[in-house]
Amino acid sequence: MVLIQYSEERTGRWRRWALLGPAFVASIAYVDPGNVASNVSAGAQFGYLLVWVVVAANAMAALVQYLSAKLGLVTGMSLPEALRERMPRSMRLAYWGQAELVAMATDLAEVIGGAIALNLLFGLPLLSGAVLTGVVSLVLLLVQDTRGQRSFERVITGLLLLIAFGFVTSVVVAPPPGQAVTDGLVPRFDGAESILLAAAMLGATVMPHAVYLHSGLARDRHGHATAGPRRTMLLKITRWDVGLAMMLAGTVNLAMLLMAATTLQGREGVDSIDGAHTAVGQELGPTVALLFALGLLASGFASTSVGAYAGALIMDGLLRRRIPLLARRLITLVPALAVVALGTDPSRALVLSQVVLSFGIPFALIPLVRLTSDRALMGTDANHRVTAALAWAIAAIITALNLVLIYLTVRP
Repeated sequence: MVLIQYSEERTGRWRRWALLGPAFVASIAYVDPGNVASNVSAGAQFGYLLVWVVVAANAMAALVQYLSAKLGLVTGMSLPEALRERMPRSMRLAYWGQAELVAMATDLAEVIGGAIALNLLFGLPLLSGAVLTGVVSLVLLLVQDTRGQRSFERVITGLLLLIAFGFVTSVVVAPPPGQAVTDGLVPRFDGAESILLAAAMLGATVMPHAVYLHSGLARDRHGHATAGPRRTMLLKITRWDVGLAMMLAGTVNLAMLLMAATTLQGREGVDSIDGAHTAVGQELGPTVALLFALGLLASGFASTSVGAYAGALIMDGLLRRRIPLLARRLITLVPALAVVALGTDPSRALVLSQVVLSFGIPFALIPLVRLTSDRALMGTDANHRVTAALAWAIAAIITALNLVLIYLTVRP
């Protein structure tokens, strides 16, 4: 009898662990090529100065992603669907328009990152690499469309582990000085460029499309969980899911910055990803440089497919419109290909795309905090006062940083 009970407990525990997954798909947004560009630039230019930005942004992202998943589980609606119920048609169209612009900026970073990786690995021209990245992302989306969400989660999680291995290896090979890393945890800036990079890092970490997407992923995976023991269990599992996924993503982001601060600071020609790749090869050897490029490639492939998935969810939720998968993929891919074809500096385009993303964050974050704090909508699972205060503080910090960015951009 005891053995049977023990076996049932182990089986139940395993089934609960098997519920993990949606947060790992959403967390791909936090290790995309935009993260590589902004974190490497920050480390190469300012050393360990902005370590605190990586840590703070990751902590913010963990709370935001949990609130998004909780909204989907408790209400049975994605964030775009919940907004549609509360907006007139004209406002929905305008809101969808800004979301699509943010999605285009997202795709720009991800496609360029994949193209740069293919150029580093195989010498492909950037435009050819961008097209191939778009094709691979479409194949990954077909996995979700034909094999279901669980298969898509497994593929994306596998790519996430490859990304982690590709970037964390460099820190293992060349460990950073502990005191310098500790000093970097003290919040401070060093001029306007450091603020610009901090905003880019924030835009690359707390990403609007991931906020919209996670609510739909959690809802589709677990269904609409009515109040009771099952919802309590699912919310607990979701906290673990988000915590583990964001811990992994945060480790990767920190590894990028520490690698650049340790290896690239003070070197010439490392203000681009290809220059950083060359310098890594010279300092740490060809194997580490190869892993760097493979991590970047996995990041580009995975993140652009997840971004397109988010775009479809946003359009369906706000407008109740579904279009063929190929058309959905082309909406945000074509502008990215145009930027590449025009010969824009790819690394600078990556960093600036993250700044654009940071402007879209309040449009996703403020409604999320309001909805998850609404007791009429969320019932007993509405945000606790402390949680709501932290979430509003995050929204205020991000909005304030965006206003500073506008000033720095337009001033003479």
